[in-house]
Amino acid sequence: MRKTLLFIAGATLSAAAFAASPAFAAQAAAPAGDVAKGKASFERTGCWQCHGRQGQGGREGPRIAAPVPMAWPVLSAFVRTTRRDMPPYTEKVLSNQELADIYAYLRSIPPAPDFKTIPMLNGMMTTAPARR
Repeated sequence: MRKTLLFIAGATLSAAAFAASPAFAAQAAAPAGDVAKGKASFERTGCWQCHGRQGQGGREGPRIAAPVPMAWPVLSAFVRTTRRDMPPYTEKVLSNQELADIYAYLRSIPPAPDFKTIPMLNGMMTTAPARR
């Protein structure tokens, strides 16, 4: 009983701390976006070429679909100013509203299921022959 109460108290404090964190506030401050328009912009601007058709990741780009790993301000700044392997998308190429729409689209995509929940894949993974 005591362990259960301690667990509940710890979980409650953790949730309260997270809700008060800047990351949570920034996530909540994301502008409203249109999922359908976001999908169209994601395809039109070529995001899918590196990040996959549904943002699940690809050969060139990491997974960016839900759960979106970056809060809105971080994602927005990264898209606008990146100098790594991804070209920067200035406001001339992608408006703030289009970027908000893409963000809404990415947040709308459900996470990929665990392979263990897919019977055919689960069977393949457990019965695969050993490599020599």
